[in-house]
Amino acid sequence: MGTMTFATTAATETDSPGPELLEQVARLADLDETLVERMRAEALGAPTRGKVAYGEYQSGGWWTASLMNHSVDGDPHDVLIGDGRPGPTTLLDRMPVTKGFLAGLGLDFMYVRLARLEPHSYLWEHRDYAELNERGRHRLHIPLVTNPSAALVTAGARVHMGAGSLWRLTPSRAHGVRNATGPARLHLIADVYTDDAYRELAAHPHLRTGDAVRLPVLTAADRSRLMKQAAELASLGFLASAEQVLLRAYYAYALPEGGAYDLITELHTNRGADTDATRWKEAKQHLLAR
Repeated sequence: MGTMTFATTAATETDSPGPELLEQVARLADLDETLVERMRAEALGAPTRGKVAYGEYQSGGWWTASLMNHSVDGDPHDVLIGDGRPGPTTLLDRMPVTKGFLAGLGLDFMYVRLARLEPHSYLWEHRDYAELNERGRHRLHIPLVTNPSAALVTAGARVHMGAGSLWRLTPSRAHGVRNATGPARLHLIADVYTDDAYRELAAHPHLRTGDAVRLPVLTAADRSRLMKQAAELASLGFLASAEQVLLRAYYAYALPEGGAYDLITELHTNRGADTDATRWKEAKQHLLAR
């Protein structure tokens, strides 16, 4: 698997993460602390945050800059993901430690980027890769800057992807991300194709104790409270705030897939706002790739 060496710290697996959660998110390897610090310094010193893309998936505050993409001139602001063999962007050429790390992995890359999630920002529940052809591909995360309030939500659990490890996410399954308080969360994200190097890297997926917290089920009382709060905001004209109250329920409760979108549709149906209800039914189908 390339020439990259990983830290030798043994992983302590969490007691019972459950097969569904491990299939969706897991640690794959520990990284050398000095290497992570050097890559962090390069990322923080980047001359651009990138650009906001995929606006329908987020509350705002999600910035990406490409390190490897398919642009002819290596433009780091070309951030729409697609299949193919990528080349380095002008940004990666300014990050020699990160460039060497990626080369050392020996993986078959599809796309590589820096992703920044600002404080008080959310990526709503969604699926990725739906627009791409059927092919084995995987998403790797290397957290460079994070905080305890930054978390991935998937499979009814909230997972903090801690720094110092290389993580795998299965983005074709429903998931969302939040950064509740900040500071900004900064991850190196690589989309790669399945090959022998990836299989070797991903041979021992695990979660440590404390990585994942199971979310509580939404009770009837909780549901009534949320719907009342959202209805009151909508009646005062704060429609976007009303919708966000319900969207954020996904990060607090183990909702069924698309449950937050169903709550918003119900809110608008109760208001007699059929156009808004239809808009959110369509948003659910789009975001969850149904």
